[in-house]
Amino acid sequence: MSAGSGPGSDPHLLALLRAIRLRQNAPDAAEAGAADTAAALSDVPADAEPAHEPAEPADPGDDVSRFPDTPAPQPSRIPPAASRPPSGRSASGRSASGRPAAARPAAPDLQRPADRANPEILWRGDPGATLGRSGLGAKRRPGASKGVWGAAAGRINPITGVNPAGPATPAAPIPGIEGIRPVGPPGTEFPADPTLYGYPSRGGPHGPVPKRNAPGVDGMNPADDAELRDVQRMLSTSLTFAGGTAEVAERLWDALLQAQPDLLATVPGTADTQRRQLARALTWIAHNLDDPPTVVTGCGQLGAALAESGVQWNQLQLVGAALAEALRAGMAPGGWRQDFDQAWRWAWQHTYEWIVHGGTLAAYQPTVWTAEVLSHELRRPDLAVIRIRPFLPMPYRPGQYAGVEVDQLPGVWRPYSLAGAPHRDETLELHVRAKSAAGVSHTLVHGTRTGDRIRLTRAEGDLALPSEPGRGVLMIAGDTGIAPMKAMLAQVAATADPRPVVLFWGVRELSELYDIDDVSAVAHEAPKATVVPVVSEGNPGPYAYGLVTDAVAAYGEWSRHEVCLAGPPLMVAATTAALEELGVPPSRIHHDPPE
Repeated sequence: MSAGSGPGSDPHLLALLRAIRLRQNAPDAAEAGAADTAAALSDVPADAEPAHEPAEPADPGDDVSRFPDTPAPQPSRIPPAASRPPSGRSASGRSASGRPAAARPAAPDLQRPADRANPEILWRGDPGATLGRSGLGAKRRPGASKGVWGAAAGRINPITGVNPAGPATPAAPIPGIEGIRPVGPPGTEFPADPTLYGYPSRGGPHGPVPKRNAPGVDGMNPADDAELRDVQRMLSTSLTFAGGTAEVAERLWDALLQAQPDLLATVPGTADTQRRQLARALTWIAHNLDDPPTVVTGCGQLGAALAESGVQWNQLQLVGAALAEALRAGMAPGGWRQDFDQAWRWAWQHTYEWIVHGGTLAAYQPTVWTAEVLSHELRRPDLAVIRIRPFLPMPYRPGQYAGVEVDQLPGVWRPYSLAGAPHRDETLELHVRAKSAAGVSHTLVHGTRTGDRIRLTRAEGDLALPSEPGRGVLMIAGDTGIAPMKAMLAQVAATADPRPVVLFWGVRELSELYDIDDVSAVAHEAPKATVVPVVSEGNPGPYAYGLVTDAVAAYGEWSRHEVCLAGPPLMVAATTAALEELGVPPSRIHHDPPE
């Protein structure tokens, strides 16, 4: 009779040793120890298998860390010895697997239900697998290898580090179990080494405690990281061989124009801005493919921006094929390789899925655009004109406004009119006056520099260029209300709108005409546009003097015009009343509600 843990060990002696150890180290489990001792000294059934028979592979319900000579886990509540069968046996004296109970050590009382399939977690699933759990409700194939419950057979479990299909290794010596630690004053009932609970420490009373194996920060397997880097290199190499991102983006835009012209018409921006956006997108995916969280987040934001623009997902189905053709057309004969084609198709398949996912979320949460500050000009001590460029296509109508958030004041949003025209370029202007020593306006005027980033909400507001083609347009602006008027004037210039447009800009002092040169330049590009500055106090210089309402009344008759107003609330209210007295119907006076 051998006392070791090899094939020739006696199971009854091992059970007796387990019972003694449990009794020494857990006095509260005396009843369980007595039952196990009785089970160990009982007679061996007549149909017991020889003790030297090799043990079969562990059942998925068994603990993978338990070897034949380690103690079996005990339930927290143990029934009386007379009412339960001996440890490791069923009521019939046989184990749960049908083998005699004496052939292997006792199994834990908590067993996985027999009718429940192995719910293998897709911790390294293939691209075609479904997220969640696989194998639910499936039956085990005859002869299929068994694995750990929750880990694929033949793979190393990412949590435990155990390969259930790997070669067996000798069992490590079982360390002795220390006695129960007495509870002392408050705060002393935990072990002295905090690394046992995941906190950093230089070591406990028994020296440094080795750290457990844990998944990476992003949950990626090192082998998957290496594969992503290989795909990333193929993307970058193919872009270089095809002439660079700018040339590839131009060919891609031409291909999309032929295959999906409605897609390009839906996305905001001109042909040049769309080509630049495609080039930036290709560079971004090639640089960030090895960082899956960044790719998922960026594609989700792009999907939300496209959904706000009105893009339908079936319009994106041909983008992958058009991209492969744009790359192939730029390479020398024979330069296009199969691995290039597979890399780009794989990358597009995954980015497309996350783009659609982000577009779906746009219906349930607000969409936010991140924009870069291209220039910051302090036109007055308290006023700045800030040019920004959103990283993603941002749909808006000239005359609308959007909420702005800065890093210095997270969660605080302030609405500003958007001076810009989608028909011209992808840049926007914010005309900001700091009226206090704090807040978003003060931060934009005095605490923002070129290269900073701000965030914008979706564009809102009813102010827009009237759609009636046969009527002239009268615009009246006060203070920074020139921003939406400048945007609508730029739209008139970009679309060569033949309607007559007259813009009155009323200010108190001559120095408040901070953007008169740019506004005049935009109006010069329009077929029939006129700008009339009006100064109410001080030296008016070469411009009209007096109240803007008086200048409007003296200029002409406006009853047949569409009127757009923007400026301080008091100015808008006074101008509306004056226009109604001049015979302009209220239905033709357009402005946003006062703040």
